[in-house]
Amino acid sequence: MENLQYEYLAWAVLLGHIAIIVVGGFITVLSESLVRALVGLIMTLFGVAGLFFLMAAPFIALMQLLIYVGAVSVLIFFAIMLTRAWPGGDESGKRTSKKTLMAVLAAVLPAIFLGSAAIKTAPPSDFVAKEIDVSTLGQFFMQDFILPFELISILLTVAMAGAVVLVLEKRRQK
Repeated sequence: MENLQYEYLAWAVLLGHIAIIVVGGFITVLSESLVRALVGLIMTLFGVAGLFFLMAAPFIALMQLLIYVGAVSVLIFFAIMLTRAWPGGDESGKRTSKKTLMAVLAAVLPAIFLGSAAIKTAPPSDFVAKEIDVSTLGQFFMQDFILPFELISILLTVAMAGAVVLVLEKRRQK
């Protein structure tokens, strides 16, 4: 009986994280303010980090929190603040019911088709991932994958510099 309670608790926590991800996604997509959209994105990223914790991958969950919730969200926030985007944006226009229906269908139909295909055709797995300590993982990434890490840092630096250049050009035009 006690195991059944733990199973219900696990399902409740899983569904809670899924709800956080879905609500955050809707906030991100439907809000008219870029800052509110960023808050929805952060909420979604926290939910994804929680799923990594549930899958017993705490290192990946912490990297999700540090890199995406921390660094990338701050970078996006600075880009929003530096560019002084207006609330409506370029895409602000009337949302027709046809556009809303098409957006919902574009989101739901692939999820239904891919989910049903994965459930019906996925073979049962006896594979259990081998646990690797964090120092081995760090050496692997910093030796074999050092170039992607450096390219990402350069990309983030260029994005930040581009936001500053956009702000300076707007100030010169005034």
